[in-house]
Amino acid sequence: MAIKIEKKIVGYGVVKEDDKKDQAPAAAEVKKETTNVVHLTEALERPEMLLGSTYKVKTPLSEHALYVTINDIILNPGTDHELRRPFEVFINSKNMDHFQWIVALTRIISAVFRKGGDVTFLVEELRSVFDPRGGYFKKGGKYMPSLVAEIGDAIECHLRMIGLIKSNDLDEHQRKLIEEKRAQYNATVKDAEAREPSEFPDGAQLCGKCHTKAVIQMDGCMTCLNCGDSKCG
Repeated sequence: MAIKIEKKIVGYGVVKEDDKKDQAPAAAEVKKETTNVVHLTEALERPEMLLGSTYKVKTPLSEHALYVTINDIILNPGTDHELRRPFEVFINSKNMDHFQWIVALTRIISAVFRKGGDVTFLVEELRSVFDPRGGYFKKGGKYMPSLVAEIGDAIECHLRMIGLIKSNDLDEHQRKLIEEKRAQYNATVKDAEAREPSEFPDGAQLCGKCHTKAVIQMDGCMTCLNCGDSKCG
């Protein structure tokens, strides 16, 4: 391929065979360092069938659950260099309140997956999103600052399963702190379960304003019996 030189030549040198041999080990070393990062290209076509996992996300913010499906592509199948990488993500739910931003989020995450490289940064980016109305505790006592953060938590679980994120063992101090926090949370839940049946009807939903299970349908509107908040104004 011809290369057009548009600048003035100020110097030149002749490459000898000995110089090429000296540069070869350095180039091989650089190539060896960069082989740990897998880069997917846009030329990679989607196979007819992909392996995937679906994670159920049930939050007190919505009556319907979200289902996060992450499909993986197998690189170099049947060889010693076989590797499983996330390729695309889909999120589905009966609740259509968040349809637009969920579709946008899935397309952006899928585009990042297809680009390859280190995609683990997505977990921290999603988990750092906070809901201005406040977060919630998921099953097991783990605090979630927002629905987006729990989607990031589901992606983290998947990346750990396929080996892209290594599990870090907690030290004794961290385990003790978690046990204390879990005991406090369980005590709070038991206290709430003991008080709520006598104060509010069975089947009441969680209020997004006062965080009390006191929302019922009244006169065609979802109304909180604790703080009076209503979607109908």
